[in-house]
Amino acid sequence: MNRDTLEGQWTQLKGRAREQWGKLTDDDLDQVRGKAEQLAGKVQERYGVAKDEANRQVDTWLRDLDTTPSSTIR
Repeated sequence: MNRDTLEGQWTQLKGRAREQWGKLTDDDLDQVRGKAEQLAGKVQERYGVAKDEANRQVDTWLRDLDTTPSSTIR
């Protein structure tokens, strides 16, 4: 999944993001609104990782979503 597609499917993917990054609050996820840069910023903020690491985690998560059968996406 690319970063543009994330925004369109954000409502369905918020739960998956919460599973991946449990420290993110519902408010954090609502603020992200499917924008990958904002998601990376929240990961950086909550986990204390560098910007590059947060972006890497988000990109890896997006890539992994492509390998997950769509029936498992909520």
